[in-house]
Amino acid sequence: MILSELHRLLLPENLDLLEKHGSDDPAAFALRFQGCSDIPARAIAEQLACRRKAVKKLPVLSRFPLLYTTLSLEQASGEASAAYKASLVHGERLIDLTGGLGIDTMFFARVFREVVYCERDPLLAELAAHNFRQIGISGVDTSCGDSLAILDSFPDGFFDCIFVDPARREGGRRSVGLSAASPDVPAVHDFLLRKASRVMIKASPAVELSRLREELPALSEIRVVSVGGECREVLLQLDRNRPKDHAVERVAVLLEQDGSILREIKGTGGEQRGPAVPVQACFYEPDAAIIKAGLTKKLALDLGLAFVNGSVDFLAAEGFIADFPGRAFRVVAVERYKPKSFRDFLRRHGITAAAVQRRDFPLQPEEIRSKFRLRESDRCYLFFTRDRDGEPICVYAVKAAAV
Repeated sequence: MILSELHRLLLPENLDLLEKHGSDDPAAFALRFQGCSDIPARAIAEQLACRRKAVKKLPVLSRFPLLYTTLSLEQASGEASAAYKASLVHGERLIDLTGGLGIDTMFFARVFREVVYCERDPLLAELAAHNFRQIGISGVDTSCGDSLAILDSFPDGFFDCIFVDPARREGGRRSVGLSAASPDVPAVHDFLLRKASRVMIKASPAVELSRLREELPALSEIRVVSVGGECREVLLQLDRNRPKDHAVERVAVLLEQDGSILREIKGTGGEQRGPAVPVQACFYEPDAAIIKAGLTKKLALDLGLAFVNGSVDFLAAEGFIADFPGRAFRVVAVERYKPKSFRDFLRRHGITAAAVQRRDFPLQPEEIRSKFRLRESDRCYLFFTRDRDGEPICVYAVKAAAV
């Protein structure tokens, strides 16, 4: 959708048409109204498609007649992670430097008296302003333009918090590093902290955590957030008043789909890794947020678990942990992986379908699946990795609940 299409879509008769055909198939609608010059058929079809997708990502907000673009909905925070971010900050004034569709802004507006929404794309700025009105949000000042210039127009210390979700798509390419994104947060680090004592940065889930302290001297905390077991966000907290010798805390946050906190694991990432042991009766894979945060070692220490080898995040124990923060399995068999004899292993155990996982193993899952003609399964799991001596192995396991 382009700006002129949005302006046509916002005409009362076209909004009425969108609501009237809310249950239509998007492609069928576009075909039916193709060539009708007075109807923005493409824009309405896009809304029909987006609203279907929004039901899962924005279960509460999607009940309102909001408008989207396909890309902005894809890049927007889900409700669970947006609500969680808002729970981490407080004060009177916040500025969102990269407003996008405005989902994060909506939740920040619940806890701040004044919120400034910034967006350089006029289309997204108009969409967000429309959506704020539909939900009845007040206290949000919508500004379109260069966010750093807008921020510079305010006095130093005016805001209690700055939120920034740097754009990671430039020229059709996707980046994960902070310096390659827009705005370049490391380059404006000091400027941001002049304007607010705290800054929250939403980084790519693929960002390299080990270098962040060098890039961001005021970094005080790293929070890795998963929703329903999927790593969604890496949140970086900058604090102007952080003591120079303060250790950067890492927190893995496991959220349910409804946004409730299932578990929090805290540490520094510098915990000692215990010796590896042979695979035992129970096999564990930590939640993606724990692995990304580098806190599997802390989890292993807390729960008395051992690593399967010296490089991966698979854990083992004789006892079963019912509330393990991740996936728990009961081991059926362990086999030293040898291509020529592995077919016999599969035949002996009657395995014709399996979920294939690998860490520190030379073959990719699709290669393994093709080589041994394995179908998909949601009960039987084959984990390909190495044992404590570095030899390739396969762990045949089933989900604990399925036993």
